[in-house]
Amino acid sequence: MFRIIPLSLAAMVLGGLSGTSSAAESYDNCTGFINSVPATIVTQGTWCLNKDLGTGMASGAAITVNTNNVTIDCNDFKLGGLAAGTGTLTIGIQANSRYNLTVRQCNIRGFNRGVATTNGGGHRIENNRFDSNTLRGIDIQSPGSVIRGNLVIDTGGSTSSAAAAYGINAADGVDIIDNTVIGVAPGGTNANAFGIGSNFNGDGSINSNRVRGLAANGTGLAFGIYNTNSGRIVVRDNDVQGTGSTGSIGIRCITDQGTARGNIISGFNTSIQNCLSSNNTMNTN
Repeated sequence: MFRIIPLSLAAMVLGGLSGTSSAAESYDNCTGFINSVPATIVTQGTWCLNKDLGTGMASGAAITVNTNNVTIDCNDFKLGGLAAGTGTLTIGIQANSRYNLTVRQCNIRGFNRGVATTNGGGHRIENNRFDSNTLRGIDIQSPGSVIRGNLVIDTGGSTSSAAAAYGINAADGVDIIDNTVIGVAPGGTNANAFGIGSNFNGDGSINSNRVRGLAANGTGLAFGIYNTNSGRIVVRDNDVQGTGSTGSIGIRCITDQGTARGNIISGFNTSIQNCLSSNNTMNTN
């Protein structure tokens, strides 16, 4: 579990790190530091990393947030779970029924899901790197949240789940803005690969993202941006690149209540499905 380092010792901490790492930006606003995992946050404020952290735990969560109004600032350090292998069920950062969580400047790698929330809301997942998570890079199912400016790479390969893999998954009113998703390849037999998926997300939007490198398993299908039960979702100004695989879809809405506008879609069997479409550039080659 983590312990708090008093801010009066911040200068000593920084002095010890200055010769070994240039990752940290500033600790001036830190309430305390997460020094080891698993850790549980029960106090509001900004909780920081000042070094790389790793775990081989096979289930549970590396960091559990059990209160509202928490920021986790990794200062570009790593939160790693690769030691548990591809069968891991561990979540990197988890918050259930909490409000106003911010996760920023983290390098989260090797977990079943990098960051996962349910219920609650008002979260911001921004400016992080998600690398080699085995099922879902980002999984935010909390209304009024924003997923912005993240790099999500090499998602998939779980040997503990036959489910589809998602670079980003969101539900219940989440804006997904200016993220890059590269490489989604599920481990399950005949499983689908989703770059960005949203469910019951009619109050959200998917704007200015880049998706590429989708590789479904067996007879599974590749989907660039896939919306289900999402009503009047807006999908705008995204670049979505496929490989021409059989049955693949670039952008999919549940009905023509959803709008796709100004997107560039290339290399999918079907560029746009069901959406009210305008001013899109489409190339199935």
